[in-house]
Amino acid sequence: MILDFFRQNGAEAKVPEQKASATGRVAAWHGAGRVAWSPRDTVTLTRTGFSGNPVGFRCVKMVAEAAASLPLVLQDDAQRYAAHPILTLVRSPNPAQGRAELFEALYGQLLLTGNAYVEAVGGAESQIPLELHVLRSDRMSVVPGYDGWPIAYEYSVGGRKHRFTVGEGPSPVCHVKSFHPQDDHYGFSPMQAAAQAVDVHNSASRWSKALLDNAARPSGAIVYKSADGQGSLSNDQYDRLVSEMESHHQGARNAGRPMLLEGGLDWKPMGFSPSDMEFQQTKESAAREIALAFGVPPMLLGIPGDATFANYQEANRAFYRQTVLPLAARVAACVADWLASFTGEALELKPDLDQVPALSAERDAQWARVTGADFLTEAEKRTLLGLPALEEET
Repeated sequence: MILDFFRQNGAEAKVPEQKASATGRVAAWHGAGRVAWSPRDTVTLTRTGFSGNPVGFRCVKMVAEAAASLPLVLQDDAQRYAAHPILTLVRSPNPAQGRAELFEALYGQLLLTGNAYVEAVGGAESQIPLELHVLRSDRMSVVPGYDGWPIAYEYSVGGRKHRFTVGEGPSPVCHVKSFHPQDDHYGFSPMQAAAQAVDVHNSASRWSKALLDNAARPSGAIVYKSADGQGSLSNDQYDRLVSEMESHHQGARNAGRPMLLEGGLDWKPMGFSPSDMEFQQTKESAAREIALAFGVPPMLLGIPGDATFANYQEANRAFYRQTVLPLAARVAACVADWLASFTGEALELKPDLDQVPALSAERDAQWARVTGADFLTEAEKRTLLGLPALEEET
């Protein structure tokens, strides 16, 4: 019997304990939360930074429209062309777009994703293509070869993939990309650099919207205190007070109407706390960081608190000189080299600085300096002004 007793206790000791609820006695340990940043993929950045953020939208539109509106000139070492098949193609790239629309889409893709792709359509071998089309960067992927160089591009749309083979003859796709220090095949976009500032700006906007949905901060509170020191109203008194507030003191038609309080009711004015007021400053600071990433002077966006430039004209000149012209010159040169590969010509496509209104004062001063330099020959003067050399007289 004694052995059976020990055997029974030993058997019962091996049965695992069970709780009535799997989560009934779970202890929750709270610590400091981590910052929740939005995803950094192309689609999410475009949606949050361009479609859902007014500052990012305006920055991309300003840079893309300004760069696309620049007049372009085509020249080689001997002459500047007034008529050329490449100029004709650039002026009318496809039936649905003109030059400005095509380049605006090209610059927009480059600013949003760091990559831009132009497809050449039609045309026989060693001839200029018949049409040009800008392809969406989020649908294009680079196919590298065994040596790391691209051998093809794959464009995914509608559940299908179209492959553009590269390597034999002129490439059917022109890939323009921004500098990326850690990627060999894809560029780094300004939107990625401004992603944190975009999150802060969007969060501040959502906070302001939630504040407005909750009637902002109440202007004050009606505090009830009876003669015996009690602080609660009866149901009838509370309903009557709420009804009078809604009918006589809410809405635009009742703005400014004086409030009459009965005995026991006291008005306590309320306002925004200093932490609430700092949200607007945080939002403006985030907007300046977004503008900084895209190279747009905050003054041109109407962002307060920025006085880097003496006036609007200087800010506009700096915008063209430091942001628009470098981008347009690089993209135009890349497109020109790609189109020239179809015919084997050595051509240069670049913005015509003499037709940029924002740079008119600088160009006038440069023309005056070069013209007054008697120690320079005519050929040297034309080179300094970016003009092709004159044909020698026979």
